[in-house]
Amino acid sequence: MLIVNTEIRVRLREFSFSFSRSSGAGGQNVNKLNTKATLRWEVARSQGLPDAVRTRFLERYRRRITADGELVLTSQRFRNQGQNVADCLEKLRGMLAAVARPPRTRRATKPTRSSVERRLSSKQRTRLKKQRRQRPLDED
Repeated sequence: MLIVNTEIRVRLREFSFSFSRSSGAGGQNVNKLNTKATLRWEVARSQGLPDAVRTRFLERYRRRITADGELVLTSQRFRNQGQNVADCLEKLRGMLAAVARPPRTRRATKPTRSSVERRLSSKQRTRLKKQRRQRPLDED
């Protein structure tokens, strides 16, 4: 079971893993062993997610979810299948933890009186500086 917090618990049978050959260094093992792990998970059908968390997850990670509604994660950091599976689950745990808490609502604020005065006086200084650069008018 993948446990993120007290509310989010996803059963391992909801995940499907497939394995393929990794790229990169590793000697002849790269050519022989299938150590790259690919995790597939149908987020919308998962029973371990509260509805609010599922909605936030689908919104935040919509680019990582296929047209069929599956999240696809891969790992090939290690030369070992088991470690790559654990790495996929750890990535997913981090993703779920990021959306577990609802975002704080933004409260509108007003600038302070002194900051408004500083801004306006700065604009006035700039205006006067540019006026002094102009050629004086001919007075006849």
